[in-house]
Order: sequence, then C-alpha cells, then structure tokens
Amino acid sequence: MLYLRNLTYHPTACPDPILKSVNLDLESQKLGLIIGPSGSGKSTMLEILSGLAEPTSGKMFWREQELVPEQMQQLAGLVFQFPERHFCGGTILEELRLGHPEIGTERVREALAEVGLDHLSLSTKPHALSGGQQRRLALAVQLIRQPHILLLDEPTAGLDWSMRRQLVNLLAKLKQHWTLLVVTHDAGDMLEIADYCWNISHGELKSIDPIALQAKTKQPLPAA
Repeated sequence: MLYLRNLTYHPTACPDPILKSVNLDLESQKLGLIIGPSGSGKSTMLEILSGLAEPTSGKMFWREQELVPEQMQQLAGLVFQFPERHFCGGTILEELRLGHPEIGTERVREALAEVGLDHLSLSTKPHALSGGQQRRLALAVQLIRQPHILLLDEPTAGLDWSMRRQLVNLLAKLKQHWTLLVVTHDAGDMLEIADYCWNISHGELKSIDPIALQAKTKQPLPAA
C-alpha cells in the first residue's frame, strides 16, 4: 500500500507551492485516478513518486517503510505522456533491454505477453508500431523491471476511441497483479476501472467517489 503524508513541493523559484500538504492512500492491486487540468500539479506528483524530484516536505511510505527518492526509483515505474517520444532502442528487443542487457529473451516475451504484444517480432522498430501498440510497449518497458507500482501520465492522450478502449481494458487486467496510479485531465473511460479517485487543483488533492463521478458524467443534458 502506498501512503503519502503532508507531501509538499515548493521550488524556491516558485512564489506558491506546486503541491500543498498532499495526503493519499492507495491499496495494492488497485487503480487510483488523479484528475486535474494542466498546471494543477498532477505530473509533478508522478515525478516525485518515481524519484525524479524530491518533495520539499512530507513523507512517502510503501506499506510501513518510509521511502527516499532513490528508493522510489526502484519501487515505481513511470510511463510518460506520449512515451513514444522517449523510445531509444532501434528494435523492440533493444528497447526492452535498455539499461538491463542481462534480461533474457524469455522474460522479454513474458513482458510483451502481459501487454498483448507477444505476436510481434522482436526486431520490429518501436516507431513502426501503431499509437496503441506504442503505449503497450511503454508499459512493457516498465513491467520488465518488476516495479511495485505503475505510474501513468495521461495514458490515453492522443488515442482514438478504439485504442483508448483497448488500453483501458489492458489496465483493468494489469491491476489484478500491479498497483496503478494514473493522472489525467479527462477521466473519461478510466472512471469505470478506478478504485480510488482524487481531484487535484492548484496543488491541493481531494478524494472523490469514482462511482458518483461516473454517474454524474452520464447524466443526460437538460432539455433546451
């Protein structure tokens, strides 16, 4: 279980904190959804949880162990928004082995199977894949590291309806074995698979009921 306690992030160059006393509890093998507009602090939170940034104050725990940024890098796997822009390998095999040349072909195949890409040749170029396949490959890149928690920044951005549905179905399957935290500006299809939901605005995080929010989004428009 992931716990955040009074997490604040206030860079010296900013007049106001980007994150303000954030508290969050996320159980293992559940999907948490953080919803907020651009500039609300949601991507900054993922950077802190992945160890790429250090909070100004507050504490982070996995189960009962307090964690520092270096430990967060081992604990979490971050899938960036538009992850295809971060591909460096010339082939799927190279991409999955980046930084881990010791990984065997069997583990590579297992990671690809987890995201439904095991039918592809390992010599396929990542940039030759469709948008949805590229998002799946980005997930496999993190899964192969065996993180405890997967962090996803706007995972459905730029995908058409069919690809969004496929990705949502995949995330629903992955949360049976992994803990997922997703940030997005548009909850959309993600609400139906979310176990926990928060709204973030001006760095302040507030819990909301995903079922109630989903029902609200489905309400018919008033008659003209």
